[in-house]
Amino acid sequence: MRRQPAKALLIDLDGVLRRWDPAVPAAVEQKYGLSSGALMSTAFTWDLLRPAVAGELTDAEWMSLVADRLPLSAQDARAAVAEWQTHRGTVDPEVLAFVREARAAGRPVGIATNATDRLRDDLAALGLADEVDLVVSSWELRIHKPAPEYFARAAAAVGLEPQWILFVDDDDRTIRGARAAKLLAYRWSGPDGLPYLRGALGLP
Repeated sequence: MRRQPAKALLIDLDGVLRRWDPAVPAAVEQKYGLSSGALMSTAFTWDLLRPAVAGELTDAEWMSLVADRLPLSAQDARAAVAEWQTHRGTVDPEVLAFVREARAAGRPVGIATNATDRLRDDLAALGLADEVDLVVSSWELRIHKPAPEYFARAAAAVGLEPQWILFVDDDDRTIRGARAAKLLAYRWSGPDGLPYLRGALGLP
């Protein structure tokens, strides 16, 4: 029996709709004599990342803690982090076109992301604030993916039962959590998946 098309789309921001240029942190690391990958590995240490996306730390507080852990003088560490953070990524034009197609076809689209309190400013700076119908932010909910409550709150924000929502993310653990919460979840690995996603939403 053929599945009925999904009625709404929830899409991750980082790694799906927003792309990051690895050359940016690499250049900062080289400039300040840091080892390759030091900025990302420090920032994404779980004891720093979790409170930052769970609404327990502001983005500024998170970055301050990252600077404290870098093997640099306090002044250089703060400068390196600030320079790194001036880059806020770029929008994937193919994914944005897909989002616009979905909305034009009457499918509500939301960004569902683990984020800090900087999210809304980033969306405005990237020109995405008016490109979606809703934003489901872990920082605002005080609960992060892949917690079951996150997906329940996301579905409630959309106003549909989970099985009618197509959820797109680039993280395996998050995809497993979304499927456990009964959402139709697709593991993003690049634009090659767009034909499948269009079909899942019943787009022409």
